Amino acid sequence: MQLNIVEIIGWIGAVLVTGSYFLNIQGKLDAKDARYIWANAIGGICFVINTYFHHAYPSMAVNIIWVLIAAIAIFRKK
Repeated sequence: MQLNIVEIIGWIGAVLVTGSYFLNIQGKLDAKDARYIWANAIGGICFVINTYFHHAYPSMAVNIIWVLIAAIAIFRKK
């Protein structure tokens, strides 16, 4: 099975979102930490790209909202 760039982007998103969540529930990364928020924002963008190319529009919509929530948190911190 050969992975193309869209699949690699999707896997990067999966690692960022689930990895940051795992670190959060382990108490190693606070939900208000900029690294947590950025990991979710970038991971969400990766998911938007992946789901767009797979025509998975409901998932794409959820991830757009996910990115918007992260963006609001980033701009509130500044």
